[in-house]
Amino acid sequence: MKTQKELREQLRQIDHKGYKAYKVLEGEYEFGTYRLCIDHVQGDPFATPSRVRILYYNKESVPAEYIGGKYRKTAVEDALLRRLHRNLRICGDKERKGSGKSGLVTACKTGQEILERTAMRVTKEYIEARIEVGFPAFGRTIAAGALADILFDLLPEVVKRTFDPQRSLAKELEDAVFLADDQQYIRNQLKEQGLVAFVADGSVLPRESGVSQKPMKSAVVFQSPASLAVDMDLPHRGKVRGMGIRRGITVVVGGGFHGKSTLLKSLERGVYNHIAGDGRELVITEESAYKLRAEEGRCIHQTDISMFISNLPTKADTTSFSTENASGSTSQAANTMEALASGSSLLLIDEDTSATNFMIRDERMAKLVSDEKEPITPFIRKVRSLYEDLGISTVLVAGSSGDFLAVADTVLQMDCYVAKDVTGRAKELASPLIEEKTKRNLWIKKPVSKKRVEKAKVHGWDTISLDKMEIDLRYMEQIVDESQTAALAYIMQYVLERLADGKKSAVDLAEEVSRKLEKEGILSVTPKNYGAGPASMVRRQEILSCLGRYRLL
Repeated sequence: MKTQKELREQLRQIDHKGYKAYKVLEGEYEFGTYRLCIDHVQGDPFATPSRVRILYYNKESVPAEYIGGKYRKTAVEDALLRRLHRNLRICGDKERKGSGKSGLVTACKTGQEILERTAMRVTKEYIEARIEVGFPAFGRTIAAGALADILFDLLPEVVKRTFDPQRSLAKELEDAVFLADDQQYIRNQLKEQGLVAFVADGSVLPRESGVSQKPMKSAVVFQSPASLAVDMDLPHRGKVRGMGIRRGITVVVGGGFHGKSTLLKSLERGVYNHIAGDGRELVITEESAYKLRAEEGRCIHQTDISMFISNLPTKADTTSFSTENASGSTSQAANTMEALASGSSLLLIDEDTSATNFMIRDERMAKLVSDEKEPITPFIRKVRSLYEDLGISTVLVAGSSGDFLAVADTVLQMDCYVAKDVTGRAKELASPLIEEKTKRNLWIKKPVSKKRVEKAKVHGWDTISLDKMEIDLRYMEQIVDESQTAALAYIMQYVLERLADGKKSAVDLAEEVSRKLEKEGILSVTPKNYGAGPASMVRRQEILSCLGRYRLL
């Protein structure tokens, strides 16, 4: 390991040389309370910034009991990353000069959700922070003095403010851990009390705008109907009351713009914990919940969709169905089988984003077009059996068809963002429906062959590319962070190069890599230079969905 003095000397020697001379700086340097690791130097000032790590020696900063459990550890790492961001803004708020990304110093962006990220890792011995630094240059000529300012002035001050033991740090970590304890308690209670979700009274569900996940100011706060209220005695907050959504089939009704989809969106994201002040920090959903929707144009690989679609006029085999351009109904059928294969025990569905002919066929249409002439068995006929035979619950937002009332265990009306239990009245209005049994299908049967991937890239939140083949993720609505998109790029590359063998199916591969992530963390599949960007943890549901959308599977 080299010293600070040696780093200064190297900077002096390469000043004003060509940009590639920066490569000599790669290595580790001792800075007293921490170690500076320059892992990867960018090729030119316009390329992805250089990858730098801070290894801070964790003696008294983070108590050992705060990282004993996975959910606590994730909460601590998240709090430290947000603290690092804040101090980078405070200490680095000055005009950057130079070419391209010169002088840029940043870390993985954070949203409202608390995720395990590559950007921050805490052990008993050290705190490891991964940051991106744009090594300065004018044109393609090294500006060593500007980099020295970053490495010897900016970063030491940021490290001190962020990680040195102090009262503000202790308070932030305590708050994060206590909130995580309460959230985990509710998750445990979901299983014990037969619930699939919990929405605490006082939660703020509406968001600031369509492009912001921050809570809306002056929004109507959530209040549970008395008949659905559940009390939780949390470890730190004490008694909290809220709405418990029970296993089975819950139908959410109401007029347009009254809060139905807002509630469903909160449940979608409730698979992740949220930061304090988000308004949804005590909205907790079963972790395997899967948002189901139609997705015209997606590819489908040898998927058994016969549960919903059979007897096609084209004589296509729907027990092993493939297409490069799925319709609304076939895509939603494939997405449903994807959810079952991923191990989901809760389906979340909004009628607005579903294929109508997949979801329902009313009595008059059934009389006009007989079952023998209709290849689609609508979801409404299967939803009860999905629960009773397979244990899969459903929360369905419905605004136009009253037929869904017949299959519901609970009917919730959203009225000006106020939740009302209208199950009794709905049962009076409901008419009997034909129901059919279901079976658990294999989903994708095709074995996946090994494939070399030269480059895995991210293009915004909704697209990744493996070499020249893009994968469209825009309808995977439970991806909540661009770092999860990056993680999927790395996971796909890892799966295709390391795990695929021409024998395992996509389901097998998703399960295998998920076990690895659970045991070793997201860093175990992230390249050293993480060229597609910082990564954060994703669920098996998103991994399997991503595999299913890869056209070269």
